[in-house]
Amino acid sequence: MKKSLSLLALSFLLGAAHLGAHAATCDDTAAEKKLAGAAKTSFLKKCNADAGAANGCDAKATEKKLAGAAKTSFLKKCNADAAGGAAAEAKPDPAAACAAQAAEKKLAGAAKTSFVKKCTADAAKG
Repeated sequence: MKKSLSLLALSFLLGAAHLGAHAATCDDTAAEKKLAGAAKTSFLKKCNADAGAANGCDAKATEKKLAGAAKTSFLKKCNADAAGGAAAEAKPDPAAACAAQAAEKKLAGAAKTSFVKKCTADAAKG
């Protein structure tokens, strides 16, 4: 019985250490892959979202019955806190974020250019 409890405690501690290091892992992986611009933004967004699911932020938001903008805000803060606050200080580049959105929508050519231009202008307004 004591052995089982010791193993359970050890696995919990190792899991907690892994979650704290996840944000650094996302940045490290992006650097290893030599990602930049929209590709890096998109990768980090997905990687950090996956980390949010792993660190319990999604479960906490569901428990609090959050939805929409309140859930988005809560998840952003929860993930930043879990990453040690580094994500809260970094401000994303609006042009890169807009380019990532255009890529998600599979826009190309003039449609992509127009979308990115309007999206960037809207981001600058507020």
